Amino acid sequence: MPKLWNDTITAHRQAVRDALLDTTASLVAENGLASVTMTQIAEQAGIGRATLYKYFPDVESIMRAWHERRVGGHLQQLAEIVERGGGVEQRLEKVLSTYAMIDHEHHAGELVAVLHHGGHAGHAQAHLHQLVRELLVEGVDAGVVRGDVPADELARYCLSALSAASSLRSKAAVRRLITVTMSGLRAQTEG
Repeated sequence: MPKLWNDTITAHRQAVRDALLDTTASLVAENGLASVTMTQIAEQAGIGRATLYKYFPDVESIMRAWHERRVGGHLQQLAEIVERGGGVEQRLEKVLSTYAMIDHEHHAGELVAVLHHGGHAGHAQAHLHQLVRELLVEGVDAGVVRGDVPADELARYCLSALSAASSLRSKAAVRRLITVTMSGLRAQTEG
């Protein structure tokens, strides 16, 4: 089979999958997870139910795939901040701020328990921990992050502290939380 044909089939399947993820997420946001059926998804996406079942067995599996795609996008966004360059303290604060705002905006409601149940959530958390840890090590080496606490523990501190962002009522409160978290990371100056 020619490569062009394979690429076309792969692209088509990915487009159908993406449409199913987006359609399902939209329906769930409108009606709630328990109210959405596979028939509704197929109708809204403009495909047959048999085709839908070739991709996913149920609504929850679609939502887990949607969440996995979304989490991957968030991790990519954070990695791009690290890669942009600039001072380590600014990159660290930007990564932590972005993470806290994501947590604030996206971790509420009935879906959290369902979506965070899969293995992808644990893998994403480990990846995030490693990303923050590496920035902290770089910060210790640059003299802007405290060196009296192991970077692994500091990364856990950051992520645990900022997980409170999901329960805060305003972005201003999230920004204050970020300020307090960053204060706890700064190298102590002698004097």
